[in-house]
Amino acid sequence: MLSSDQTELDLPPPRSEAESAFSGCGGSAGDAGGVGLCPPARAAEPGEPVKKELQHLSREERRRRRRATAKYRTAHATRERIRVEAFNMAFAELRKLLPTLPPDKKLSKIEILRLAICYISYLNHVLDV
Repeated sequence: MLSSDQTELDLPPPRSEAESAFSGCGGSAGDAGGVGLCPPARAAEPGEPVKKELQHLSREERRRRRRATAKYRTAHATRERIRVEAFNMAFAELRKLLPTLPPDKKLSKIEILRLAICYISYLNHVLDV
């Protein structure tokens, strides 16, 4: 059972199933006040954070660990992809409204913004005259 270099102090004390079910709830197996107050014991699933392990961590560290999960990264990447596509579509719409020579000239985003500023100024000037 024990190897020659291992002592009994290295092993945790044996526990009954009843004690295991009520551990962490403030009661023991023989304590009538603890029965029915605690949720049934269940093993944490892989990837599921255990609250007791995270209680000693700072808010920032808990946030970092949550963001490190594959599920969070995948969801974040999807949201970012949608945001960038919407951003690019908005630039394409703005580009269609601006007069350029030649009309099919490829413009960078900063060129589109600068041209839009100049065009709006021109239109304001036309309205004022």
